[in-house]
Amino acid sequence: MDIVFIEDLRIETVIGIYDWERKIRQIVALDVEMAFDNRVPAASDDIAKTLDYKAVSKRLIAYVEAAEFGLVETLAENCARIIREEFGVAWVRLKLAKPGAVTGAKSVGVVIERGTRD
Repeated sequence: MDIVFIEDLRIETVIGIYDWERKIRQIVALDVEMAFDNRVPAASDDIAKTLDYKAVSKRLIAYVEAAEFGLVETLAENCARIIREEFGVAWVRLKLAKPGAVTGAKSVGVVIERGTRD
């Protein structure tokens, strides 16, 4: 199995359960791994046959910036669903981090895997 990845995609959004968090925009960081057979695009050198990580990134940025979330779990699930449904990805591993959310920790968040690895 090949993997196409996006690392440390930083996006501003409204996220959090506390009243003060609902009034500000905070940064979330996404690391995404997506199963994709890279042999066909590699053999043809044709970008149209790839999993376009720029298109995935732009879609995630548009979604995350426009919406508001209480939980990082909700945001992670929704991002994974978008990737699988809109880009035809069979398996995705998504790490969603909320930098600076806990004093003394660089970051906190969740890691989820959805779909099947082939």
